[in-house]
Amino acid sequence: MAFVIGDSCISCGSCEAQCPVGAISAGDSQFVIDENTCISCGSCAGQCPVGAISEA
Repeated sequence: MAFVIGDSCISCGSCEAQCPVGAISAGDSQFVIDENTCISCGSCAGQCPVGAISEA
């Protein structure tokens, strides 16, 4: 199951750099995770300073 980034995202970009498969990119108002690319490793969730990332 892929991870998702919630509305509390502050667009800091720390999750994007942590993703080993490049599934995270900057969206219009916050970062987004491509669910087809995400391997559900959870690396991004551990890196998020505001806890905005969770399993879908």
